[in-house]
Amino acid sequence: MGADALSDVLRTVRLTGATFFDVVATAPWVAEQPSREGVLSKILPGAEHLIAYHVVTEGRCFASVVGGEAIEVEAGEVVVFTHGDPHVMSSRPGMRTDPATPDVIEAATAGRLPFPINLGGAGPTAKLVCGFLACDARPFNPLIENLPKVIKAGEPRGEDGNWLGQFIRLATMESAEKRAGGESVLAKLSELMFIEVVRRHLEALPPDQAGWLAGLRDPFVGKVLSLMHGAPTRAWTIEDLARQAGLSRSALAERFTALVGVPPMQYLAKWRMQIAAGLLSNAGANMATVAVETGYASEAAFSRAFKKMVGMPPSAWRRRLSDRVPAGA
Repeated sequence: MGADALSDVLRTVRLTGATFFDVVATAPWVAEQPSREGVLSKILPGAEHLIAYHVVTEGRCFASVVGGEAIEVEAGEVVVFTHGDPHVMSSRPGMRTDPATPDVIEAATAGRLPFPINLGGAGPTAKLVCGFLACDARPFNPLIENLPKVIKAGEPRGEDGNWLGQFIRLATMESAEKRAGGESVLAKLSELMFIEVVRRHLEALPPDQAGWLAGLRDPFVGKVLSLMHGAPTRAWTIEDLARQAGLSRSALAERFTALVGVPPMQYLAKWRMQIAAGLLSNAGANMATVAVETGYASEAAFSRAFKKMVGMPPSAWRRRLSDRVPAGA
């Protein structure tokens, strides 16, 4: 049941892949990503949240958030920086360099992608396919809020026979052959890769883990999340949800809040605002229609709820979105 809620969130927060680099690096080598704002402004203008990933297709390297512990990544594995934090990729742990400047990133993405990058000296070679994804972070993205900063997945030496291994092989092929349409193929592949990484992270969570992802896995909370995501406009009550989940009202409220972090009805209200934010991104959307499609009986009731939850009226949110999109986009 919980998988439907995951798909719903991924769809509603508009996950998008863009900009890819084909990296050949010989030791010693090091590369450092700048702040997420510097990257987003150049490659995904108007986007809110940055996700960076690096697929190692040959050799090995080390990855770390700036100031954090280095993680070894081997061929057949992918490392994902889920919050786009400044990070370092290098041939050995502890190396640092100047971050790539926004001008360098802009120049690299101006031509045909994937953009080739050669780094380092004359030592052992590592090859990587690197890229970025973006998604909405506001007003409510329960997935991103509950992911660790760094996730590593895959099997070293290309032994992963499941989907992630197939992605790595396809990404390697598309990057090497540079066929027409390769950029679009890599964009879609990277979105699917991220979903698979999230699913593996979900499956590996310890039994005592709390959070939205743990809620998806719980048979009772997962069912309630699916019910709310499947019919967000329905006039749900805690009694309705508890009855369908097979729990008492108090047991559901306690279990849901303990795992997800907010009571069920507050979660539903926040999710409705995320749906509304997506609808408001369409300049032609009628405010009364947005109210109906998010479960509110009137435009006034919707506007009050939106302002209370998001901190601004829906009209101001819409203006914010239009100001953020570059001219000609």
